[in-house]
Amino acid sequence: MLSASDDGGGASNSGPNRRIDALQGGVDCGNDAESTEGRVARADPKTGVKPGAYAFKASLIGAAQQFELTDDGLLWRVGPKSGLWPYASIKQVRLSFRPVSMQSQRYRADLEDNNGARVRILSTTWQTVALMAPQNDAYRAFILELHRRMLAAGSRAELIGGLRPAIHTAALVIVALVAAAMTGLLARAVATGSWPGALFIAGFAALFGWQIGGFIRRNRPRRYDFDDVPKDLLP
Repeated sequence: MLSASDDGGGASNSGPNRRIDALQGGVDCGNDAESTEGRVARADPKTGVKPGAYAFKASLIGAAQQFELTDDGLLWRVGPKSGLWPYASIKQVRLSFRPVSMQSQRYRADLEDNNGARVRILSTTWQTVALMAPQNDAYRAFILELHRRMLAAGSRAELIGGLRPAIHTAALVIVALVAAAMTGLLARAVATGSWPGALFIAGFAALFGWQIGGFIRRNRPRRYDFDDVPKDLLP
């Protein structure tokens, strides 16, 4: 997802498009492809993951969103727009845990530059109507490499983990209300001797607490440092 001004790092520049195509799509770009290969980190021989490049599909419709870490900065392409953000120009990075119905282990990184342009990076990609595949190794390697390069560039970006405080507080209130309601139902079921109902409520409460509790715990608002990226916000 991109909400950016059209001049956010050179959206009309064909250079970023050619370099990303060379890296992600195997397009023959001559010298551009060769220079790009030398400017991003090489693939890990154990996992085969190249930490300087990442791509995913946020939906079944549309092209993949593509990102590359070069010596000049973060090179991105989202739909018809593309740009190059120097690492020092990235103003904020927010990491969060965002599970969905089809993928219970999904993570997200929201980046914002000094001009207010934003890009969103997800740890999953759509492959078919029924399959949203995780890209855990590639996502983790890319996010850690991004932080490393930002630190090396002297970045003073705001590094945030979890949800916004207001949203997190609202979620806690909702969980507390649901817990109180379920406690009341459980007490009534026990008082009336409705043991099947009591067992159902207890099981549902345990499942709810396990799923929602993990979401609330991982997404607690916090600040972090470049050399201490929260492990619970990475796959």
